[in-house]
Amino acid sequence: MDDRISKEKRSWNMSRIKGKENALEIKVRKYLWHHGYRYRKNYSKLPGKPDIVLTKHMIVIFVNGCFWHHHDCQLGSMPKSNVEFWQSKFQRNRENDLKNIIELEQLGYAVITVWECELQKDFEKRMAFLIDEIEYLINRNEML
Repeated sequence: MDDRISKEKRSWNMSRIKGKENALEIKVRKYLWHHGYRYRKNYSKLPGKPDIVLTKHMIVIFVNGCFWHHHDCQLGSMPKSNVEFWQSKFQRNRENDLKNIIELEQLGYAVITVWECELQKDFEKRMAFLIDEIEYLINRNEML
């Protein structure tokens, strides 16, 4: 199936998509800040440059877009054109995600992934669950 726009225009569009500072990341960060959590963003000293790092508690949070990380949901669908390219791209992204999670855990960090579809479905509910996850990890670490 052919793309609706030219290859050059598609390339230009895709080049404008950035890997950080998207609206969902900002919304998640503001929520955490409002609830008293202080963090570093896009922390380049750690594998995968996690979106949010609670350094004091050794917790990292990735806010993943379903399309780019090929989540098993409606938003993580496969494009209909240039399928081989996208299959390869998504496979590399998933491999990198797994590699980074393993490295972070080996460094002693707890890793939480928040998916775009979860946030779009019910932001408040997902964020309440995220706060519960964070609190559980903090309390668990204090008991160790």
